[in-house]
Amino acid sequence: MQTVRELHGLRETIAGWRAEGLSIALVPTMGALHAGHMALIEAAKRPGTKVVASIFVNPMQFGAGEDLSRYPRREMADARMLADAGCDLLWLPSVETMYPDGFATTISVGGVSTPLEGASRPGHFDGVATVVAKLFAQVAPDAAYFGEKDFQQLAVIRRMAIDLNLPIEVIGVPTQRDDDGLALSSRNIYLDEDERVRAVALPRALGIAVRAIVRGEDTAQVLAEAATQLTAAGFQLDYITLVDAETLAADAAPDRPRRLLAAARMGQTRLIDNVPVE
Repeated sequence: MQTVRELHGLRETIAGWRAEGLSIALVPTMGALHAGHMALIEAAKRPGTKVVASIFVNPMQFGAGEDLSRYPRREMADARMLADAGCDLLWLPSVETMYPDGFATTISVGGVSTPLEGASRPGHFDGVATVVAKLFAQVAPDAAYFGEKDFQQLAVIRRMAIDLNLPIEVIGVPTQRDDDGLALSSRNIYLDEDERVRAVALPRALGIAVRAIVRGEDTAQVLAEAATQLTAAGFQLDYITLVDAETLAADAAPDRPRRLLAAARMGQTRLIDNVPVE
């Protein structure tokens, strides 16, 4: 696997692959890689395609008081995981490359970025959209892969690609989970042993709620019961809501794809999760 830290080197390599008639797939990450990220790499590996993974802890998407300074950084271990998974190139841009002196441009995606995480973390999705737009411009991929665990992020990036006529297929990959059902996340390492045991209440509550909704039970009551279950497990609930899977509107029609999303804090760790409602 090739590791590149300078933009001119990245562009030279991409141009060489293009000259050979190869396609480019991008897997953007912030590092602290786990099996969920490796599932993205695996999904991106197609005949005639080179896979580029980026690692950049993006300061623009962290708000005041969030975990930018302590977000896990483990470049060497991440690079080994990517190489073992068959990644072709690791793009490691610096903050100066991403945000040069005088940087003054921000991408803001309305609509899908407003509720849920957008309400809880003001400015977060502006940072996400801006950094992903830059990565798209740098790598010029044919396809980009994102985990469905960050479902609203996926919706924001899809909306941005459509609105800006970007010739990039944005592909969602199903959430990868631990054996007990907890969604894999780089932030799971913040949980202590007791918190990790209790955290499994989040996917369990979502699963119970989805089955009840599919049976036709009253949605408001189902969500209230799920909230009670999470509180009893020690979570501080931010939100749990049923939305349209495309628009994220709360008035989701039963004949459209829907998604049940939740965010809650276990101790000092904020966890998010979601499940489809078919």
